Amino acid sequence: MRPETYLKEQFQRALKQACDIEHDIVIEKPRQAAFGDFATTTALNLAKTLKTAPRTIAEKIVAAFDDPRNLVEKFSIDGPGFINVTLSPDYWRSLLPEIISSGARYGEIDLGKGQKIQIEFVSANPTGPLNVVSARAAAVGDVLVSVLNLAGFNAWREYYVNDAGRQIRLLGASVAARYSTLCGHAENVPEDGYQGEYIIDLAKEIRSELGDELMQLDAGERAEKLSQIALDKMLALHRQAMEAYRVQYDLWFRESSLRAANKHFEVLEVLREKGLTYEKEGAVWFRSTDFGDAKDRVLITREGEPTYFLVDIAYHKDKYERGFEKIYDLWGPDHHGYIDRVSAALQALGYAKENFQVRIIQQVNMLRDGEVVKMSKRAGNIIEMREIVDEVGVDAARYFFIMRKLDSPLDFDIELAKKQTDENPVFYVQYAHARLYNIIVHGREKGVELEPDADLSVLNEPEEFAVMRKLGEYPEIIRRIAELMEPHHLTTYLIELAGTFHSFYQKHRVISDDRSLSRARLVLVEATRTVIHNALGLLKITAPERM
Repeated sequence: MRPETYLKEQFQRALKQACDIEHDIVIEKPRQAAFGDFATTTALNLAKTLKTAPRTIAEKIVAAFDDPRNLVEKFSIDGPGFINVTLSPDYWRSLLPEIISSGARYGEIDLGKGQKIQIEFVSANPTGPLNVVSARAAAVGDVLVSVLNLAGFNAWREYYVNDAGRQIRLLGASVAARYSTLCGHAENVPEDGYQGEYIIDLAKEIRSELGDELMQLDAGERAEKLSQIALDKMLALHRQAMEAYRVQYDLWFRESSLRAANKHFEVLEVLREKGLTYEKEGAVWFRSTDFGDAKDRVLITREGEPTYFLVDIAYHKDKYERGFEKIYDLWGPDHHGYIDRVSAALQALGYAKENFQVRIIQQVNMLRDGEVVKMSKRAGNIIEMREIVDEVGVDAARYFFIMRKLDSPLDFDIELAKKQTDENPVFYVQYAHARLYNIIVHGREKGVELEPDADLSVLNEPEEFAVMRKLGEYPEIIRRIAELMEPHHLTTYLIELAGTFHSFYQKHRVISDDRSLSRARLVLVEATRTVIHNALGLLKITAPERM
């Protein structure tokens, strides 16, 4: 049991005994380390209810507190009635062998209780290369699933492939125009088609494989044939990019499968039966304003074509039908206005509003020497994901794309990401791991082996306890990420942990003539290495042994 959980339970018992009242106890970290390890404002919160001074309430709670595990060294009541708790040194020391024995499982919590949830992320149209927002979304979604699984959820990764409709027809028409031109029959790309050089590359690749044989088809057949060929090639590139980026999806779900099974028309019929559709100006509309949307939405156009919105409703309904209890979508900043309409439709179908959540991932600004990087010539109006990953490497790319809150634009400093110095945060953390590993190797060379059951009572320095306390935060970092769906807390924590260890290392030798102290400090080193290794593993960033 984590100390936060233990303290909460014991405070609740003490409150019931002292004041004959039940109240949810919130355990927090004090703003200043000098006040202790944990704190609660319960006494202040109950002052009005109990009509008693908060300090008096705090004194009664502390007097009634039972500590069967002997975790608490002391209480202090500060300010108007804050209860601050300092845990015993023995508790912090006992954490080190626990971390080592737990290994990769350290940090596991049972927040999710096996709830099956799905995170859909990236889902970029297969009509062009993946861009840097896709790279950010891929890192965020991938790490969130890993953390959620550690937090006790049954979380899945999914990629929705928009492989049907007008955009795919435009892809085919664009490639057909370039292909025809290469075959000596000049043809213009449609005005609303795709203009990037990657379309020319696709056409060249297809011609090298098939020669001019597609010119024997009429224009319509040629464009249709090239739509499928180009789609398959673009989708293969997306898969390759994700695999190289260390993202493995549980499912690549194709929109065309929904259309082939008429799932979207089934949804339309359900909404009709519920009286939630109407016809206007030749189109079929959904009464989404009944469920909080700003305006009603078209499901079938006046030309009789199903809208992407209708197909999206069917897709999200299919997620629930596959057994997911809660679904999360990670969308780009241009999709903010789409949230309410999808939420409205799912509510109309009977799904709880809170079980569909969308997180918007804000724009990425790529910088080089402080200047915004220009758009890619090959892709037209975007910066390709592969350009950045190839230049800075997968480790740096994943770390940098995780570092900021999702709702904050991200400034990605390309030159900083490439530096092999402490200025580069991912290098700083990886270097800490390599140093920790080599301290253990050095100890073995000096005849001091790692012994997790070593006598740790000799660890008494403030810097040693600072490391222990930081190691103890790791499970709560996992909880925070899972609750807030914000993975940047992990990169922040890693920097703090690495910095805390470096502060210890600058002041104290690990391997010395004092064999007992050396063995104890090796345990501290290995526990720290384990946590950094675990956290880098969640980020899918390498944990080097030498640098």
